[in-house]
Amino acid sequence: MPEYFVVRGTVESGDKRGRELGFPTANIALRDQDGSLGDGVWAGWVRRADGTHLPAAVSVGRRPTYYGADGYRLLEAHLLDFTGDLYGETLVVWLGSHLRDQEKYSSAEDLITALKNDIATATQWTLAHPAASLPEPGESPLGEVRRLTT
Repeated sequence: MPEYFVVRGTVESGDKRGRELGFPTANIALRDQDGSLGDGVWAGWVRRADGTHLPAAVSVGRRPTYYGADGYRLLEAHLLDFTGDLYGETLVVWLGSHLRDQEKYSSAEDLITALKNDIATATQWTLAHPAASLPEPGESPLGEVRRLTT
């Protein structure tokens, strides 16, 4: 039975580093700063307020390349094939497949290479796991991570 983690949260403004690297993200603050959901990069889905689902590559963690172990834990969703402004919108994010752990990269170029690989893998995963198969997320406080099974 597939397992998902789900987070509901409002998109906040970040430091815009993802945009500078060519991978804009929707940033959602996490209540859990201890890490009950392990840090890493995930393939998943995002549901917008209007009900549309978009595939995503999602990073959860402290952004070690820029902040080391001291960064604020954050969910950053890069919506595939999407352009637009999501600030202030409440999204539901399903994390379906853990792709890799977070890593500290020695250069922006190395990080960009990893992000391109993550996006390719997330694209393949979402094609094999359509949004129609997602479990209902239910209600939860903003920024709370919950485990769901289908």
